[in-house]
Amino acid sequence: MDKSILKGRWEILAWEQVYDDGRIVRPMGEQLAGFIEYTDSRMFVVVKPADRARFTGGQWSASEAERAAGYSSYLSYAGRYELEGNTVLHHIEHSIYPNWEGGVQRRNAVLENGVLTLSARFEEGTSEARTAKLAWRKV
Repeated sequence: MDKSILKGRWEILAWEQVYDDGRIVRPMGEQLAGFIEYTDSRMFVVVKPADRARFTGGQWSASEAERAAGYSSYLSYAGRYELEGNTVLHHIEHSIYPNWEGGVQRRNAVLENGVLTLSARFEEGTSEARTAKLAWRKV
């Protein structure tokens, strides 16, 4: 993989998690909205359901349930990135999930028929071991 291939904005097409026990989960449903953008050295990603529910009140006066649903229906992080062959290393500086900040997320990158698939393994060695696959198309 070459940075010139990654550079630019890619819209999300699909996100699925394939568990080792055969389950397939689409964490934010079938219809998604969002993008991943790569510059020369930085990246930013945001993914949400296309029909994400709005709060009934103000941002700071929303109920605990609305805030929890808002957090659960949004993925976003940003930072530097680098390439090692077909592996993209996302060096997380900012994330809606604070545990990722300061860490590195490794993504295997495959470009086929104009679709970029970024995949990663999570929770290896547990009953929740899975491969997350996100598919993107260049805008």
